[in-house]
Amino acid sequence: MRTLFMSLGGLAVLLAGFAPAAFAGGTVEFGEHQSITVGAGMRSAFTIVEDSAPSGSDSSTDIDLQSVRVYVNGQIHKNVKFTFNTECESCVFGQDADDIGVLDAILQLELNDAFNIWIGRMLTPADRIELNGPYYALSWNQYTVPLLPSDQLGAAGLLGRDEGVTVWGSIGKLQYAAGIFDGLEGGANQKDKLLFAGRVAYNFLEMEKNPGYYTSSTYYGNGGDVFTLGVSFQSQSDGTGTVQEPGDFQAVIVDALFEKVLGDAGVLTLEGEYKMFDADLTATALADPTCFCLFDGDAFFVTGAYMFPQEVGPGKLQPYVRFTSNEPDFPGMEDSDLTEVGVNYIIKGHNLRFNLNYTSGDANLTGSPGADLDGVSFGVQIQI
Repeated sequence: MRTLFMSLGGLAVLLAGFAPAAFAGGTVEFGEHQSITVGAGMRSAFTIVEDSAPSGSDSSTDIDLQSVRVYVNGQIHKNVKFTFNTECESCVFGQDADDIGVLDAILQLELNDAFNIWIGRMLTPADRIELNGPYYALSWNQYTVPLLPSDQLGAAGLLGRDEGVTVWGSIGKLQYAAGIFDGLEGGANQKDKLLFAGRVAYNFLEMEKNPGYYTSSTYYGNGGDVFTLGVSFQSQSDGTGTVQEPGDFQAVIVDALFEKVLGDAGVLTLEGEYKMFDADLTATALADPTCFCLFDGDAFFVTGAYMFPQEVGPGKLQPYVRFTSNEPDFPGMEDSDLTEVGVNYIIKGHNLRFNLNYTSGDANLTGSPGADLDGVSFGVQIQI
């Protein structure tokens, strides 16, 4: 492990001397309130995890292209916009084929600050880490707590997205988003009931500035002093279980973000969530391999970070620590936890950053305990 840290540390120092070209998405205007903007994003990581090689006793070493996205945003009227984004599905799910899937496809009726309507495939209103997506997170491995139905590999949406309608806006410092979505289709949901998703957030200090109802977990001090408290709720009758043993699902999540620009221009960031999931599952459903079994229980995480004001090469260092705990209510299932210690090397905000992190524990996005392992990864994220 010491050799691993020395190798990755040397790579981080080497990259600290790399001066990037300026990145920016391209916009083409073809009339009043008519334009198209094209961009892209990529995340890749080199990861070593103990005892995870096929031998069962050696460390695994993987170079993973974790995400590749193409962003297309357009405007065709003063109040009418659209979004079309793609994702490399084989990158996300480790498939052999290089499949490109539709990530977002949204018709956006944006009327005023207080009331807007989005229709299509989009992020369901949810907690902060779901609305960040991986590109606007503070830590590299933010998905170590149970996730909502739309992040369950396709049965009820995919990558946090689902087909539906969302209304959103802001009234003073209060932001809201609420929508209805397909949720789980088929399986336990034989009556074809819809999923409701909603979120309200209050900005006690500066207003967070993001597209629509999306969020970020750090602004690297560029958003001023931020303290936001959010509450999200999702519910679907017959949203979990099996055809023979359907059950209702609901979740209530409280999240908070505090970011303070200090007198020396350093930036302190604190983030946390508490998630309460209620999945009405019987023992028969839990034992059925066809079950769309969602997490039942509580989970939380807390993260603390500090970005140093001094530049190191073209960027700044932002060390952080994150602790996760998952506490299922399923009979016989143990609690799990995971600690992540890492450092971001920030060159151009969320558009260009490097990350080095160490994780230890058995928590994961299913909420059930996995193998208790230690791992190290070095990642890079680019957006234009």
